[in-house]
Amino acid sequence: MQAATIKAIVDVDAIKQEFASKMDAARFNSWFAPLSFEIVDNVLVLGAQNQFAADFISTTYSNVLNTVAANFGLGVRVCVNKKVATIVTPVAVAQANDNNVQSYSAPCETNVDKTADFDSFVSCEENAFVVSACKKMASGAATFSPLFIYGPAGCGKTLLANCIKNASHGKTVMMSGAQFVSEFARALHDRTIFAFKDYCRNCDTFILDDVQVLAGKHATCEEFLQLVMDLRNEGKNIVLVSSAAPSNLSGFDHRAQSLFASGLSADVVAPSRTVRYEIFLRAGVDVNVANMLAGRVLADGHVISGVLNKIKTYSELMGQTIDEKVAERLLSDTLKKSKSPIVMVKSMCERLGVTYEAVCGNGRCRALVMARQMMMAVLKSVSGLSLAEIGQYVGGRDHATVMYGIEKIEKLKSTDLILSAQLAEMIDEYK
Repeated sequence: MQAATIKAIVDVDAIKQEFASKMDAARFNSWFAPLSFEIVDNVLVLGAQNQFAADFISTTYSNVLNTVAANFGLGVRVCVNKKVATIVTPVAVAQANDNNVQSYSAPCETNVDKTADFDSFVSCEENAFVVSACKKMASGAATFSPLFIYGPAGCGKTLLANCIKNASHGKTVMMSGAQFVSEFARALHDRTIFAFKDYCRNCDTFILDDVQVLAGKHATCEEFLQLVMDLRNEGKNIVLVSSAAPSNLSGFDHRAQSLFASGLSADVVAPSRTVRYEIFLRAGVDVNVANMLAGRVLADGHVISGVLNKIKTYSELMGQTIDEKVAERLLSDTLKKSKSPIVMVKSMCERLGVTYEAVCGNGRCRALVMARQMMMAVLKSVSGLSLAEIGQYVGGRDHATVMYGIEKIEKLKSTDLILSAQLAEMIDEYK
């Protein structure tokens, strides 16, 4: 009898090793390591912690289950632990940590603005598409999932995510990428991983901000990809927010990038001068001050928020009206200083990937000529320089050359949207 017991234990350990060899470590640790393994009447009985885990393992890993069990001459069955208590030893129950006893506690929603709504997002023509997509997602009528929102820091991505959360019906779970990494690690440590999985899946809308934080974290990323697939298969709404488009995310394999891009990808552009002006006006800033700040504050929502906080606090504490002179002094560390034409040209050289010497030289390669003509067009828009004066800053070109270059850029803008956006961004920066 004792020999038979030892043989069973050895067989169970061998079976576990066989399962581990059939998949990567992340999947084994997430799904199989927490299971209880028992052999009863030539049947391998796997005890899961809840019905979701049992159903998921039975469906997703059916081929692996049958193959491994057959290798040992056994049948296989996946059950919930509490339903097979007669075949599970007390020690196994303690290690398995039944989620009916120890449940998962949700993280604090530190990144959620409960007052955000779509009216508070100052939009522009370039952002009309992404805002409409967010509203459709929040209404529950979206036929696309996941919605992947991306853009530079401070463009309003998180604000849109909060708008979706506050406008959505049903239960919404929202986490930052850092929170998901931390909570996944905590659930593994506390042996509440299945409860964590249930928490993430038991919702109508799931929102993850800062997806790029998951890059390079293999186990966490595998768990998250499985979560996205499960939610999508159940028809749930998924919103992903990132600093880059799916194809430009580093640290993710092609499978992850393709899954992120499988729904609808929409970019958010940084607040333009007009948007910044409107933001300042809505905050109660004087018209003249708002006009001055709109042209001299970075196109970054975080910076704009800091400027507004500083103005409001100064006005409350000092009891002084904020005019242009006060704002200039108060925000001297934040406002962009006006740049000389030569400084602007050198800055554009760095942005466009050409050297200042090459721009001023006689080189005629296509990329160099295009960069030179773009600089002429920007200088014409942001400065009061004549065409002849502009020519002096790009290598001593004459009036006719500058005119031809600007006209060519103006024609290209109507057909090349990338060029048009790049020009608008540079004009906005140097204005």
